[in-house]
Amino acid sequence: QVQLVESGGGLVQAGGSLRLSCAASGRTFSSYTLGWFRQAPGKGREFVASISWNTASTYYADSVKGRFTISRDNAKNTVYLQMNSLKPEDTAVYYCAARGRGAITFGADYWGQGTQVTVSS
Repeated sequence: QVQLVESGGGLVQAGGSLRLSCAASGRTFSSYTLGWFRQAPGKGREFVASISWNTASTYYADSVKGRFTISRDNAKNTVYLQMNSLKPEDTAVYYCAARGRGAITFGADYWGQGTQVTVSS
């Protein structure tokens, strides 16, 4: 059974940093794309960033480019999202996701339970 378990969310002031982690288990992810989505109150879920497990190539939403960095540790089966220069509009529940085929920006095969990130002004 595939599990994606997020951690690292919390409350931070604007301009601060947080690092989210996603521990992946239950299958081999070598051909998968792992990523992060977020959902703010009253809004739909939106793509944030993704990384290819094989090639480590990355892709970012324009709203976080230059501020967020996604990375992975193959040995630990973990994906990270380093978030710097946080803004109040980054406040959301952040979800880890995994997709086997196709672009993860269109959705995922597996989802984590989410972790809350709150940025105060």
